[in-house]
Amino acid sequence: MSNLFRVALLQLNRTNNEQDSLIKGVEYCRKAKTLGADIAVFPESWNNGYEMLFEGFAKKNMNVSKDTFDKWRGKAIDENSTYINTFRSLAKELDMAIAITFLEKGNYLPKNSVIIIDRFGNKVLKYSKVHTVDLKMEMFVEPGKEFKVCDLNYKNGIIKLGTMICFDRAFPESARILMIKGAEIILVPNASVLTKIRLNQLKVRAYENVTGIVTVNYANYGGKSSAFSPIVKDDELNDVNSELLIMDYKEKIEVVDFNMDEIREYRSREPLGDAYRKPYAYKEILSKEAKEPFIRDDSRRNYFN
Repeated sequence: MSNLFRVALLQLNRTNNEQDSLIKGVEYCRKAKTLGADIAVFPESWNNGYEMLFEGFAKKNMNVSKDTFDKWRGKAIDENSTYINTFRSLAKELDMAIAITFLEKGNYLPKNSVIIIDRFGNKVLKYSKVHTVDLKMEMFVEPGKEFKVCDLNYKNGIIKLGTMICFDRAFPESARILMIKGAEIILVPNASVLTKIRLNQLKVRAYENVTGIVTVNYANYGGKSSAFSPIVKDDELNDVNSELLIMDYKEKIEVVDFNMDEIREYRSREPLGDAYRKPYAYKEILSKEAKEPFIRDDSRRNYFN
């Protein structure tokens, strides 16, 4: 019997109401279980439907009233909230892992976070989005500090999972660090239009890091949730074909299977990934300073310095 790791992509229409999102989220997790999933993955910031303080472009010097800010920030929830604990209990009941996303309470600014809950109801990873969209809606969200990988127990053994969120996919460093930390599959909750070039970004991230990548988007953000295998096969046109799934725009669940025995054997002999990297030549990548034409006044490049 093949060692399959089965991922349910919950491509749902967003709701801006926390109670509605909880009810709907529980319902679709139960549906994912009936489809045999080992883990169910939500789109980005599920508890508030990715409702940011600004939905479109805005300048940092825009006047935002304290009441407006506090009302929006009030939708952020704690990682130990009833909302998160409901999904912990559900994961244990269903014997299925859940990657639940939420706007998380911070000391002042909220965070855009995901928690991976294992099939026993334990929180095994919490990640906050590093590459926040600082030029517009996420200027009032605190960036995360690091990328994380966890060991997830599923019915066929242990798998190393990493996660990044939406805009993280635009930066090669995100997936690369997760690969270096051991990720075999990377989960990507998303809330943006997945254009052809963005889907190709994800395809390339899977190819160059020899990792599986699963991206879950909102149906009413255009759908196109996707899954790419690290195993590359050339078709008759010599084009790289690692696509497992690209969904349409409709609200639905799809389940993709990753054959972990095949993936691990493939990774053990492929030249990409970490085998032939030359880190001694990469010092510029850690520079704290940007140079023209990439200097932006609204960049939070050195947020924690």
